[in-house]
Amino acid sequence: MFKNKKNLIFILASLVVFILLAIVYANPVISGKRLMQHDIVFYKGGAEELLQYRANNENETYWSDAMFGGMPTYQTGAQFRGDVIKKIDDLFLFLPKPANYLFLLFAGFFFLGMVAVRNWKYALLGATFFGLSTYFYIIISAGHNGKVHTIAYFAPLVAGILLVYFRKKYILGFITTTLFMGLQICANHPQMTYYLFLGLGFLFLSELIRAIKGKIEWRHFLISTGIVAVAGIIGVGMNSQRIMANAEYVKETVRGKQILNDKNHTAGKSGMDKESITMWSYGKLETLNLFIPRLMGGASQEEGSDKIMEQIQVLAQDNIKSQQEYDMFLRGFGSPTYWGDQPSTSGPAYQGAVVCFLAVLGFFFAGRKYRYWILGASILTIFLAWGSNFSALTDFFIDYVPLYNKFRAPSSILVVVEFLFPLIAILGLYKFFTDENLTEEYKKKILLYVSGSVLGITLILMVFGKGILGFYTANEKTYLPPYVLDYLIDERASMFQTDALKAIIYVLITAGVLFFGLKKKLNVNIVLLIIGFVSLFDLWTVNRRYLNDDNYVDKTFADYPFQTENSEYLMSKAGDNSFVQSLLQQTEVNKALQTIAEKDKDHYRIFNNVLGTFSETNTSYFKSSIGGYHAVKLRRYDDLINKYFSTTDQVKTIRILNMLNTKYFLVGDQQKPEISPNPEANGNAWFVSDIKFVNNPNEELNETGNLDTKKIAVISKDDKAYFNGKNLVKDSTAFLALKSYQPNELSFDSSSKTSQLAVFSEVYYPHGWNVYLDGNKVDYIKANYLLRALYVPAGKHKIEMKFEPAVIETGKLFSLISFGLFVLLSLIGIYFLFKDSRKSEIAKA
Repeated sequence: MFKNKKNLIFILASLVVFILLAIVYANPVISGKRLMQHDIVFYKGGAEELLQYRANNENETYWSDAMFGGMPTYQTGAQFRGDVIKKIDDLFLFLPKPANYLFLLFAGFFFLGMVAVRNWKYALLGATFFGLSTYFYIIISAGHNGKVHTIAYFAPLVAGILLVYFRKKYILGFITTTLFMGLQICANHPQMTYYLFLGLGFLFLSELIRAIKGKIEWRHFLISTGIVAVAGIIGVGMNSQRIMANAEYVKETVRGKQILNDKNHTAGKSGMDKESITMWSYGKLETLNLFIPRLMGGASQEEGSDKIMEQIQVLAQDNIKSQQEYDMFLRGFGSPTYWGDQPSTSGPAYQGAVVCFLAVLGFFFAGRKYRYWILGASILTIFLAWGSNFSALTDFFIDYVPLYNKFRAPSSILVVVEFLFPLIAILGLYKFFTDENLTEEYKKKILLYVSGSVLGITLILMVFGKGILGFYTANEKTYLPPYVLDYLIDERASMFQTDALKAIIYVLITAGVLFFGLKKKLNVNIVLLIIGFVSLFDLWTVNRRYLNDDNYVDKTFADYPFQTENSEYLMSKAGDNSFVQSLLQQTEVNKALQTIAEKDKDHYRIFNNVLGTFSETNTSYFKSSIGGYHAVKLRRYDDLINKYFSTTDQVKTIRILNMLNTKYFLVGDQQKPEISPNPEANGNAWFVSDIKFVNNPNEELNETGNLDTKKIAVISKDDKAYFNGKNLVKDSTAFLALKSYQPNELSFDSSSKTSQLAVFSEVYYPHGWNVYLDGNKVDYIKANYLLRALYVPAGKHKIEMKFEPAVIETGKLFSLISFGLFVLLSLIGIYFLFKDSRKSEIAKA
């Protein structure tokens, strides 16, 4: 790879190019602005209690009460002490966000390109193909930092594996694979890693078949597989804290086993229901937006959406004559610019017309050891991305493939294609110009056939698009009046035709320069330069639709998005950023929440009925919330939400809110929110002497809403034995009160003349919470489906609850052992490399 100094200079220059590309694209960061990301704003609200605890205590809390009545912080920003691999990760993220992620995407794939083709020019070209994939810019804009961070480590991880299998660089391959496996797990998006390894399964299968056919030695295959397996295990081991903590946590979440038995759940069955898993399924024809970005309109709110909406409103005002017609219009209308199969989208998984065209060529020209596994992985992941639109395959994976049912949004598996297409593109391009075993006649024939096929299909879609693509949804066809539907179809067809025409031009240029390069009419370097500039222009201009200067805001607002001061000034600076404008419109809500938090310092929860209770974190930023925003909620809390917060039975809902110590309601609207105190809240803890035993979780959940939880506790029959020899007698003078609160440690004082059952408005979580009675650790149980309960004997007592997850210390030990093993084996390997190198030098001398 570094065979001479000149080559090294070009490699270093390429890295400088990547830094410049990243900084130029994210240029507002130079002036101190920050990227405003939807999910990061929500993270800041939900993580505020954690961040404040960390700042005030110089320690970490692995539990927070900020959202959903309380949950572990493993997925909401927890830092793991002794996390060495994270410190290494931080070294790679040296640029300001999001330029850091862009640089990682470019540089990682460049490394892979150097391993695969050993030519910096093709590696540089491939890096821009991959690093400018539109989907990455869409998810950066949305704030899916963990996702793009994980994807950025795809390429160097695969480079390490290829060093072992294809280059027989066992030591270097081991070090690379281990390091980047560790970094990828550290980036903390298991779904993306899982999808990558589904694709890499084809690489393993391909090498196995080649060994069976005698194309490679069995000895090499077994050694390579062993090295990659050990590297993977150590890489995973370096992340033992986060993996073990999350594995323990996920069992209790909506990704773990189901508890209830009803039409949507089967008790004991693991994972989410199929409807939740497949909600974001890619349409079959929609997959072609890898090649034409606005094949299905792009994003739900694409550039030009406002003008289309204005015209539709004019048409509606001029033509709708009755309330019935208006109701039909509202029912039929969805997005002005997106008509695909997904409920909504922030943009297409556009890979680039040039890249897709070269990828198709690559499947004809690239070496067999690459083309078949890449083709198989690409086909499978495209089929899986269709989700409910290819239910036979999807259902099989959900039912029989381990862990597949833990993840939702199958459309996101297209990241594998977006990784593999640039790889096969540069592999094919390299072979096109360098493989002398392929005749010029064969190359011309394939180039002609592929170019003709791609251009022909695109032209057919352009000419007959309305008949083939429709440009409308079934709902719009059913309910929209013809004059609105016809207008929508014309506008959408125009958007599609514009992008399709661009694709034709880009392919024509690419095919043309390839032909002239093959005929020696153009120098290969010129050909690569033209292809690079065309692809760069194509992807850059499309990406700017979804991530541009409008996504950046003043540093202060980005850091403190829930601030209540200077809202008018910030509104004037918001520009066209609709998300920022929506946040600023919530200023009065934030002021009300701040008022509650400043006036009442006690520990309690707020029910925010002004914003979407279960899709906001404004409340959590100021105080503990009944709601929140997170994809991995505790299963029992999610069951409670589905049962009692989607019903019109306000009596039962109020009982649940009281049980969760909801001391304040926020009602009204965003302009005039009203604070409504709730004097009926149960408090932080209370005594009961009456118990109702139930037979199963369904009864437990149902009865919790039917009974007065201030007087009666609903207990599962499984916990009957807890009360053996323990008699509960009512005492009207009994006293139970919270004395101190930290998210991971609560202290209560109690006094009673008789034995009581203490019920706490704290979420039951069986891993890590320990309860101490007068300093002695005691057993506790679950009450009212999701709360903690403790038998308290007569007398005065001190009750303490501490979150002390043993998995953290155990995981830390395994992490450090794994990292130490990685360092030791790497040093031993480097020693032998150096020793062999010295022997070679002596032999030459």
